Amino acid sequence: MSWVSIAAIFFIIWWVVLFAALPIGLRTQDEDENVTLGTVPSAPRGPHMLRAFIRATIIALIVFGIFYGIPRLTGFTFDDIPRIVPSFE
Repeated sequence: MSWVSIAAIFFIIWWVVLFAALPIGLRTQDEDENVTLGTVPSAPRGPHMLRAFIRATIIALIVFGIFYGIPRLTGFTFDDIPRIVPSFE
């Protein structure tokens, strides 16, 4: 794999993990009972994007490491799948 394909796969994994992890740790203004006038009570309490980016990056690195490391350590690739799955003929 070239570094471009590795970066593209990591970016896709990171993007999916970012949107899956965004609501984790999110507290609304209503939960804190500190609603700012002119805002919706369900609005986030404060910006938490930096924490979400860091959390998504760490989780994406772990997921990417698993998906990159298993074929390297075991030697199995997508080309080996037909030989692993039994034939039902």
